[in-house]
Amino acid sequence: QVHLVESGGRLVQAGDFLRLSCVVYGRSFSNNGMGWFRQAPGKEREFVAATSWSGSSTYYTDSVKGRFTISRDNAKNTVYLQMSSLKPEDTAVYYCAARRSSGGSTYAVDYDYWGQGTQVTVSS
Repeated sequence: QVHLVESGGRLVQAGDFLRLSCVVYGRSFSNNGMGWFRQAPGKEREFVAATSWSGSSTYYTDSVKGRFTISRDNAKNTVYLQMSSLKPEDTAVYYCAARRSSGGSTYAVDYDYWGQGTQVTVSS
């Protein structure tokens, strides 16, 4: 059975940086697309970043471009989200997701496996 476990979320101040990690257990995901989504209180889940199986193609929502970086270590079955210049509006629960397909996607419906989420809170 596949499990995605996120970690790294915590309370930080505006302008700080943070790195989230997502480890996939149960099978190798080195040939699969991975993504990060987030959900703020009272809002719908939204796309943040995605990567293809090799990491050669990455995608970002406009609000995080230049501040967030998605990367992966296939040997460790792990995907990361490096976040810098954090803003209070980045406050949300961040979810890791994995696809059965090799490409990244900006659409939540394209993902087959989800983690439980990790809370990121940015104070002003």
